[in-house]
Amino acid sequence: MAEDRFDLVVIGGGPGGYVAAIRAAQLGLKTAVVEKDKAGGRCLNYACIPAKTMLHTAEVLDEARNGAEIGVKTSGLELDWDALAGRRTDVSEGLESGIKMLFDKNSITYIEGEGSLTADADVKVGDTVYGADKVILATGSVAQPIPGTEFSERVVDTWGAWSLPEQPKKIAVAGAGASGAEIASAYIRYGTEVILIEMLDQILPADDKDVVRVVERVFKKQGIEISTGTPVENVEPGPDSVKLTYGDNTAEVDYLVIAGGRRPDVDALGLADAGIALDDDTGKIAVGEDQATSNPKVYAIGDLTPGPALAHKAMEEGIVAAEAIGGQPVHPLDRDLIPAGTFCHPQVASVGLTEAEAKEAGLDIKTAKFKLGGVGAGSVYRDRDGMVKLVVDPEFGEIIGAHIVGNRACDMIPELVAVMALEGGYQELARMTHPHPTISEAILDAARAVDGWATHA
Repeated sequence: MAEDRFDLVVIGGGPGGYVAAIRAAQLGLKTAVVEKDKAGGRCLNYACIPAKTMLHTAEVLDEARNGAEIGVKTSGLELDWDALAGRRTDVSEGLESGIKMLFDKNSITYIEGEGSLTADADVKVGDTVYGADKVILATGSVAQPIPGTEFSERVVDTWGAWSLPEQPKKIAVAGAGASGAEIASAYIRYGTEVILIEMLDQILPADDKDVVRVVERVFKKQGIEISTGTPVENVEPGPDSVKLTYGDNTAEVDYLVIAGGRRPDVDALGLADAGIALDDDTGKIAVGEDQATSNPKVYAIGDLTPGPALAHKAMEEGIVAAEAIGGQPVHPLDRDLIPAGTFCHPQVASVGLTEAEAKEAGLDIKTAKFKLGGVGAGSVYRDRDGMVKLVVDPEFGEIIGAHIVGNRACDMIPELVAVMALEGGYQELARMTHPHPTISEAILDAARAVDGWATHA
């Protein structure tokens, strides 16, 4: 017998879960959130937020070390590892407290423990069953080791990399997607030797090749050793180091970071008991446009469902699910318009198709590239290495893909998402006034470059 009953119980208090709960409460639903660890989930406590906090310190440190060009000379500069770790903890704890405050503000019941579904799709936490008219599953994902390895004191996942007890002299990062690139980018600027290893043919495999060339050039200039097309093998962890091979190379490093993959965190949910079907193609939970699963009482969002494993995807899917449950019109998430961002230096951001993907799809396209150094702000802010690249339909002007590499690429990409979402084309973008001097002017000139009239080319 259920001890208490709610209109909605959300299992998982990460970005998707807490946003869904807040939206549901705003719509008048009696709502509870079940979380087995900390409010904010892995993103806030072990992934996105700690990573970006650590990356910000790397950025400040690098700017200080290389400030003579702009009139800032330093001496005796050093990285305080303990202070950095303390700030990382303070940032996460402050945001965790803020989420709990939002739960209280919205009269959301916060239940600590691991939640699972009963056969009736109620929610069991420990020995207590909570009745639920509807349930949203939002438990996210967990790290996976690469074949032939297992996590240990010297072989760590991404959280292990961001929470090392001391600054290592040398690390190897296996997996050069967004997480691996961010770790490599931070540690090389801290002063650690870094080997970045990717089994596919390029780092940042999901990104456009022209953008990746810029990142690879900067990474190598910074001192990162890059190895592509080489899996990590023969991993031998010891008490003080890890030995490994990659291709024809061998290395001994302080830590091996596995940044290669994650899987949905579903082991404790009891999906089969509640009749939750999986997607045949991805193995994730199958959902409809309203995020409903095969059990009409249960919804799923975020890393549990098909599509990119991104916090902002989870948040927006949480809104969709909460509004569907609350009787509001459903506005399905357009997965083709989910932007991706990598916060290495330089940053990489994108939305839509790469040039290669568009060609593989048989689309007739035009492309245009514009270097950030072409606009005045590129010189002012020392952001000359990057570029904006557009992939467009030549007949109607539709923007099929947009790709940016530069110091603030992740803050620039929403403009392209907005134009694409509102069905604007590059022609409209080419006529939109941009403030001067800003890096965003490179977007304007990239749009003009499609027809060959970029002002600053």
